[in-house]
Amino acid sequence: MNSIDLAKFIVDILDEKKGEDILLLDVQKVVPFTDYFVFCSGTSDRMLDALSKVVKDEVKKEFKISSSPEGDSMYGWVLLDLGDVIVHLFSPEKRDYYRLEELWNEGKVLVKLQ
Repeated sequence: MNSIDLAKFIVDILDEKKGEDILLLDVQKVVPFTDYFVFCSGTSDRMLDALSKVVKDEVKKEFKISSSPEGDSMYGWVLLDLGDVIVHLFSPEKRDYYRLEELWNEGKVLVKLQ
C-alpha cells in the first residue's frame, strides 16, 4: 500500500458521498508525522458523521487500516488519523475558524475539488 493511493482513495470516497471543498495536501516536506492531509467540509453534523463512517469503513475494507474518529461532529470537527494520511472533516464555520490549510500552506496542493 502506498500512502498517495490511500489519500486519493479517501478523496474519491468523500467526493462520491458529496463532501464539499475537498483538498488533498502533500505535507511530506513540511511535517514529520504524516505524508498527506485531506480536508473536507460537510453541511451538518449528520453529514460529518456519515463521511467519517464511510471513510473509516472503506479504508478498513480496502487497506486493512483501522481508525477511530477523534473529535465530535456536534462541535464541527472530526479527525481520522490513518497514519500516513490524516483526514479533517469540518463544518464550514469551524473550517473557516481554524484555517488549517493556511497553517500548512507550505504543503503542495494535489487535489482541490469545490
